[in-house]
Amino acid sequence: MNGIPLPTAEGGLHLYRPTAAPLGPFSSAPARSRVLYAAAHVAAAPPGGPGGGGPVVDWEATLGARHRLWALGLGVAEAMDTAQRGMGLGWPGAAELIRRSTAEARAAGGRIVCGAGTDQLPPGRVHPLAAITAAYEEQLAHIEDCGAGAVLMASRSLAAAARGPEDYLEVYGTLLRRSSRPVVLHWLGPVFDPALAGYWGHDDAGEAAEILLKIVGECPGKVDGVKVSLLDPEREKELRRRLPAGVRCYTGDDHHYPELIAGDGERASDALLGIFGPIAPLAARAALALDRGDPGGFRALLDPTVALSRHLFAPPTPLYKTGVALLAWLAGHQEHFTMLAGLESARSLPHLARAYELADLLGLFPDPELTAGRMRRLLSEQGVES
Repeated sequence: MNGIPLPTAEGGLHLYRPTAAPLGPFSSAPARSRVLYAAAHVAAAPPGGPGGGGPVVDWEATLGARHRLWALGLGVAEAMDTAQRGMGLGWPGAAELIRRSTAEARAAGGRIVCGAGTDQLPPGRVHPLAAITAAYEEQLAHIEDCGAGAVLMASRSLAAAARGPEDYLEVYGTLLRRSSRPVVLHWLGPVFDPALAGYWGHDDAGEAAEILLKIVGECPGKVDGVKVSLLDPEREKELRRRLPAGVRCYTGDDHHYPELIAGDGERASDALLGIFGPIAPLAARAALALDRGDPGGFRALLDPTVALSRHLFAPPTPLYKTGVALLAWLAGHQEHFTMLAGLESARSLPHLARAYELADLLGLFPDPELTAGRMRRLLSEQGVES
C-alpha cells in the first residue's frame, strides 16, 4: 500500500505506510472474570432533506455499533457522555436512543445499562433540589420501564445548585430508595466536565469520596457499582478497597485501565469505558485472557492500546468523542464522519491523523484499503494532497 502523507503537530508532513495486519473476525460470550461495558457513541449523518438543520442520528449505524459490541461479549453503556449527552444529544434524543437500544439488547441477549441525568432542565439557571430530583426520576423511570439498569450520571444542575454534601445525600438517597433495581453511581471528574468541579460537595477528592461512600452505605442493595472517572488510579484503588462487599468499582479511567482491570492480586476494577468502543476487538480478547487466569496475556493485549486512548482523551478531554467517531468511520462502521452539533470539527487535523496512525498500528481497521482511502479523502478535503 502506498504511503499517506500525514500532517504533524509541528506543521509538517510525514509519510506513513500502513503495515499492520487487521485483527480478523472474532466473537465471544461475555467474560466471566470481569463485567466490561463499552460506552457507545452515536453515529450521525447530514440532514436527509432540504431545509437546513444540523446532523441527525443515523439509527442503523448507531444500533449496528451496539450489536458489534454484544457480539464481542462486551456490554453496552448507553446514552452516556460518549453518546454526546450535553454536547449535542438532549434528553428527547437520549430517551429514544435508550428505547431503541434496550429493545435491541433484549433481541440480542446483550448486557446494557443506560445513563440517567437531569439534562431536560434548562441550562444557565439554578434549579431547586426538588426539580433536580424529579428530572432524575423521570429519566430513571424511563430506563427501568425499558427494562434496563441505570447509571446515575453526575448532574451539572446538581453541581450548580448544591450548597454542600447534605444536598447530594438528599438527592441520591431519594433516588436510590425509589429505584426498582440496583444502579451505578457515576463520579465524573472535572477533567471530563469542568462544570462538575466540587461534586459530592467537596473540591478535595478524598473528602468527596467519603460522601460517595456514605451514600452507598446508607442504601445497601441499591448500588450495583460505582463508576470512577477521575484519571487518578491511586484514588480509584483506595475507593474500591473501601466499597462494601458486592459493590463493583467500574473504572472510567481511560489512561490507566489495564492496570486497574488487571488488579493488584486482592482487588480489581470492572470497567465502563469510552475507549472500549474503538478498541473493542482487543478488549474482548484481553478479557478472555483474564478468564484463563493469564494477567500477563491480558496486559500484553491491552497495554499497547493505551497510547491511542491517551491520545484520544488528551486535553480538552471532553473532545475525545471526535476521535471515537473518526475511528468508527475509518473502520467502515458508518458512512459519514459527521457528529451531532458539528463536533467532528472540534479536533485538529494533526490530532485526527495521529489517531488514525495509532489505531492502524493496532490492527483495528478490518479493511485497510478502505480506511486508507477514507483517510486520504479527509486529508484532501482539508487541503493536504498526496
